[in-house]
Amino acid sequence: MLVHPKAWLGLVGSFFVQTDIAYRLILASASPARRALLTGAGIDAEVIVSGVDESVVEHEDAYTTSLALARMKARTVAAQLPADPAALVLGCDSVLAFENEVFGKPADAEEAAKRWSRMRGKSGVLHTGHHLTGLVSGLQAEAVGRTTVHFADVTDAEIEAYVASGEPLQVAGAFTLDGRGGAFVDRIEGDPGNVIGLSLPLLRKLLADMGIPITALWRH
Repeated sequence: MLVHPKAWLGLVGSFFVQTDIAYRLILASASPARRALLTGAGIDAEVIVSGVDESVVEHEDAYTTSLALARMKARTVAAQLPADPAALVLGCDSVLAFENEVFGKPADAEEAAKRWSRMRGKSGVLHTGHHLTGLVSGLQAEAVGRTTVHFADVTDAEIEAYVASGEPLQVAGAFTLDGRGGAFVDRIEGDPGNVIGLSLPLLRKLLADMGIPITALWRH
C-alpha cells in the first residue's frame, strides 16, 4: 500500500494507491533507445542497469523469454533500492521469434550475418516483455508487446556492410528500426515503439492497471 499524509487514496481493485504523488520511473535497462522513447514522451526516467545474466533464462518461446527477462531485470533493480513509495521500476526485454527460433542479440558478426541471410525477404515477430513494479506498494503489472516485422530482401553486400557497422551486434534480432537497420525493414504490423524496445501504449495500460495515470510521470 502506498502511503503519503497529503495524498488522496483511491481504491483500485483490492489496493489503495496514491493518485496525486509525483512518481519516479526507474528504467532497469541500459538501452539508450528505450530511454529516448520515454524522454520523447515527456518522461524523465532514471536508469539503473540490472546486470542480470540473461543466459540463465531458457529460451522456451519468445513470449515467455521476453517476459521472464523483463521481470528479472525489474526485480533485481528493485531489490537494490531504498524504500520509496514514489518509485516505479520498469524492466523490458526484446527477442525476435523467427521460424520457431528465439533470437536475442547475436553472439558475434558471423552469427549476425547468418541470421540476416535467413531473415531477408521474410518476416518475424518482435516480442518485448514489460514488467512494472511499485517499490513499496508491491503492485506489479506485466505484459508482452508483439509486432510483426517484414524484412527487405537485402543483398549480400548490404548484409556485409550492415554487420561491419556493428549495429546488429547490440540489439535483439540483429536489427534496429530507428537506426541503420530501418532501411532493411519493408514494413511492420503493430507498434513501432515495441520494436525499438518499449511500447508506450502498453506502459500506459500497465500503469492504469496499478491505478496510476501515465500523466503522473510527465515532467513538469
